[in-house]
Formats: sequence, C-alpha cells, structure tokens
Amino acid sequence: MVIEKEIKNRLEKQMNLEHFEIKDFTGRHLNHKLNEGGFHLEAVIVSKEFEGKNLIDRHRLVYDSVGDLMKHEIHALSMKTLTPEEWEKK
Repeated sequence: MVIEKEIKNRLEKQMNLEHFEIKDFTGRHLNHKLNEGGFHLEAVIVSKEFEGKNLIDRHRLVYDSVGDLMKHEIHALSMKTLTPEEWEKK
C-alpha cells in the first residue's frame, strides 16, 4: 500500500520505529455521506520517542510527521501510540 510506505517514511524521519502497522478501513466508508475521499486508517506506532509524553503530545508528534497528508490523502487516522515497554505488556 503506497500510503502506508509514505506514512512510515515520514515517521522514520522524526523517530525510530520499534513497530509500525497500519490497517485500511476506507472500504467501510465509501457510501458514507460525509466521506469526501481520502483514506480511513488505523495505525499502531511503537517508539521510544513517546516515552514521557502524554497522549496528546504523542499524537501531535505523529500528526506533525504525517504533515500535509492529513489535508487530502488521509480523511481519518486512528492511532495507538505506545512506548516499547507498553507494547511488550500488550
């Protein structure tokens, strides 16, 4: 999936990823009246860069990394942002 590679590349410029996975749920929203295009994605992102950061700061780091993809290519991005220690406990 091209969007997955692009997101991963952008994240890797800002942080070292311990784990990254993304699921595309766009197909579930094709007939949704509010869907004006763009991907509906769910991501799991594990990085040491999240250590000591609250949820808002973690998400801000991801949104800053993804940048302008949120304007057109991505309609919705749900994410779990975990430290390696949190990931191990799952």
